[in-house]
Amino acid sequence: MYLPPDEFPKYWYNILPDLPGPLPPLLDPRGLRPLDPKVMERLFARELVRQEFSCERFIRIPEEVRETLIEIGRPTPLVRARRLEERLRTPARIYYKYEGVTPTGSHKVNTAIAQVYYNKLEGVERVVTETGAGQWGSALSLAGSLFGVKVRVYMVKCSYYQKPYRRVLMQVYGAEVIPSPSDMTSVGRRILEEDPDHPGSLGIAISEAVEDVLGDEKARYCLGSVLNHVLLHQTVIGLEAMKQMEMLGEEPDVIIGCVGGGSNFAGLSYPFLHDVLKGKRDIEFIAVEPKACPSFTRGEYRYDYGDTAGLTPLIKMYTVGHRYRVPPIHAGGLRYHGGAPTLSLLVRHGYVKPRAYSQSEVFKAAVFFAQCEGVVPAPETAHAVKAVIDEALKAREEGEPRVILFNMSGHGLLDLKGYDDYLEGRLEDYEPPRIDLSYLPLA
Repeated sequence: MYLPPDEFPKYWYNILPDLPGPLPPLLDPRGLRPLDPKVMERLFARELVRQEFSCERFIRIPEEVRETLIEIGRPTPLVRARRLEERLRTPARIYYKYEGVTPTGSHKVNTAIAQVYYNKLEGVERVVTETGAGQWGSALSLAGSLFGVKVRVYMVKCSYYQKPYRRVLMQVYGAEVIPSPSDMTSVGRRILEEDPDHPGSLGIAISEAVEDVLGDEKARYCLGSVLNHVLLHQTVIGLEAMKQMEMLGEEPDVIIGCVGGGSNFAGLSYPFLHDVLKGKRDIEFIAVEPKACPSFTRGEYRYDYGDTAGLTPLIKMYTVGHRYRVPPIHAGGLRYHGGAPTLSLLVRHGYVKPRAYSQSEVFKAAVFFAQCEGVVPAPETAHAVKAVIDEALKAREEGEPRVILFNMSGHGLLDLKGYDDYLEGRLEDYEPPRIDLSYLPLA
């Protein structure tokens, strides 16, 4: 199901005014007081800071951003997975929003283009970011190329070597890509001194990117997930899906997405959650994460730093701790120690149910999906695919014809090393025996 370009949303949906409770404020780590938003303008474009704290329910998308997103493939298709349904012999009807049709192969361009656009307007010469699997780094590199802004990417070291073609893609778009931890920052050097073979993490890469920006007045930081303005930009996914489902005469019973920081899950689910929070719909929301980094399923809801070095404000979120050493699983985009504060609040209030899987079972599900539908999911997306299959089998057992909608947040054609490891029996599953959060400053 395709939407014509003129049906692409003119506004982003902001969930802040509709949350089931007040969102705990960001805290300044120096005095543990609510953060003055102006402090964030040293890191982010001013308009992005405004959006971060805005209580406007709908925020207009600039026309140049709309035009650029349409040029690169929006609106994206909604696909019914009929062959998957047949193979599972399920009465469930399964639909997926396919974000892999964008040039970089994932949903990340939806916010990358907006963030670089606002930075360009404010005269920023260089943007800096972190990336795990490389989907966010690729998206920001493309956006920088389109708007003529320099891009530097700190790429988590294990992914830098696991996924070399994502690095190449970023470099094709003109970005500078650095394996993290690196010797370019004091944070990176300290970690390498302690452990020269450290595989890196998103938390460390964030620390390096933030330190880099703080040393250059003409640079600003761009973030691929977690904060409100990022999730806001991703809601074009759900706004499109609502129109597409309506045109098909369908109403989702279950909405599923994978979660690292939470951007692709929020992008699809938040517009539907608006109606649920208003009592207009009854939908089950399932957020799926890796057992190797179980922020929502085994972490605690408390204040923590957004990065490993403690350079960011303290965020109230589900977390396994900013010092948690995340194992080098192939789903690099899900190797983040915490979750978006808005999503964490929704989990806390029971509107979203978290679930965790090991990487071997998600790759098994992804291979099955690819053999049915032809689309090879990214390892991150494979977590959602596994949950979809489980829910479809549950519908078969119960004889209940449910409608399942999920976000195919990216394709896995640049993640074939993970598939090779799975097919050759080299995958290792990881799960922490215990999670220590005693060092965190606040409950």
